[in-house]
Amino acid sequence: MTRMIGIIGGSGLYDIDGLEDARWLTLDTPWGAPSDAIFTGTLNGVPLAFLPRHGRGHVHTPSTVPYRANIAALKSLGVTDVVSISACGSFREEMAPGDFVLVDQFIDRTIAREKTFFTTGCVAHVSMAHPTCATLGAEVAEAARAAGAKVHDGGTYLAMEGPQFSSMAESKMYRESWGADVIGMTNMPEAKLAREAELCYASLAMITDYDSWHPEHGSVDITAILATLHGNSARAKATVAGLPARLGATRAPCPHGCDSALEHAIMTAPEARAPALVEKLKSIAARVL
Repeated sequence: MTRMIGIIGGSGLYDIDGLEDARWLTLDTPWGAPSDAIFTGTLNGVPLAFLPRHGRGHVHTPSTVPYRANIAALKSLGVTDVVSISACGSFREEMAPGDFVLVDQFIDRTIAREKTFFTTGCVAHVSMAHPTCATLGAEVAEAARAAGAKVHDGGTYLAMEGPQFSSMAESKMYRESWGADVIGMTNMPEAKLAREAELCYASLAMITDYDSWHPEHGSVDITAILATLHGNSARAKATVAGLPARLGATRAPCPHGCDSALEHAIMTAPEARAPALVEKLKSIAARVL
């Protein structure tokens, strides 16, 4: 199978350098328009698509990002592997600002977002026990290390609604009672939708602060966050630049089943499925429909 890498860039990553035959594509999907046009081209011979999650100029809040449209747009272009790059706060002393974390688990605390493609008329249940692709993630982590980043392998990401930062009480609860390692606002429902679209998904979170639990660092300060983001941006771009050589232009079936997540997931009987919804779903689930 031909590989195509999809990069979803969060705060601090709004463009990609070095793409050949590069162009911005304006797309539409059955779930509306994505956050922005998608920057496509080839990088070291491998097709790549870059989507700024918040839009150029950072126009979308974490809650207004059109997550379904973003994943559907990448799927329509032929993307097979999605790498999410985003900013986060840390609940762990050893996970310091400037470090990267390869996220492998999530706690979803978002409440105001559409979280599935499969609504009334065609119901599906996919497994999220292991919400990221371990094979893709391992390559992303090594690419980040080669780019000079300190990378922590594994971490639980608490997805909050935002756009406000946590209260101190929330921060301490997430850290001490819930066992979360980092906190952010955008990886959910993105990871869930990528699984429904049968895409391998890896999350590389760039730590910008200690949230508000740390007694020596006080509350989150946006000025300090932006300064750390600026430093992380170059390493994030270098990480992306190193991915094509590691991943290659072809891929075998995912050993973890990411690309067959819908195999037995659709519960609604064929004769009971809503025709209009089925037509929409073909953009992400044609293989099983």
